[in-house]
Amino acid sequence: MPRLIPIRLAAACALALALSLPFAASALAKGVSAELRVVGKGGKILTEQMLSTGTTTIKTSPQANCFGAGTAGSGASVTVRGATALGLLGQAAKGTGSLRPLLVTDAFDFGLGICGVGSSKVSGKASWYLKVNHKGAMVSGDAVKLKPGDEVLWDLAPSYPYPNELALEAPERADAGVPFTVRVFSYDEKGKRKPVAGAKITELPGVVTNAQGQATVTLAASTPQYEVLHATHGKDIPAPAAPVYVCVGGSCPAA
Repeated sequence: MPRLIPIRLAAACALALALSLPFAASALAKGVSAELRVVGKGGKILTEQMLSTGTTTIKTSPQANCFGAGTAGSGASVTVRGATALGLLGQAAKGTGSLRPLLVTDAFDFGLGICGVGSSKVSGKASWYLKVNHKGAMVSGDAVKLKPGDEVLWDLAPSYPYPNELALEAPERADAGVPFTVRVFSYDEKGKRKPVAGAKITELPGVVTNAQGQATVTLAASTPQYEVLHATHGKDIPAPAAPVYVCVGGSCPAA
């Protein structure tokens, strides 16, 4: 995953300010690029991708009736204006089979509602939970405006209160056979982060985190390659929907 480096020089800040207006106009014309992660029923990852979105159309569905009698979609196509969390999902669904059918209803005045994404559909107490940059959204997805680089997570939560979102940190490189440390954190609905004890590293049976959220990992590779790591912990949203790549030995191909 790319590391973000803060801008420290005042000159750089001044230059950024000077360029802000033409950049904003360009972003508006080309759309906003954001990261989309969708986790479906049973923690199944439906997609993880970067894509651009702007004003788009989403076709509502009469099958989107999970909110009760009289709440199904009309079947009409609805224009979602600007770069939004729901627009990003709708844009992705047009080219990603695992996100279809996208079952959306336009029965409500406050915004569009989601009943299903691919094979993951709302039933019982479940509902689609939206987080942007690790914080739970307080409005419907078509009202959540995106900025370049935002991280958007849609999760089919089994019930309320919603589960925490896990995140895994690991070094970008490691030497084969040499131990290194990974850390697992969780984000609550308000985006507050804390270490997670007892999280499992999916690819390494028996490896779990300690009270500080840390675990020691050793990887082996006969040739330079990327190893993909995920973490799970109870009913928490698996970490990460976008996997952590660790280059083991030498020069690795592009991830």
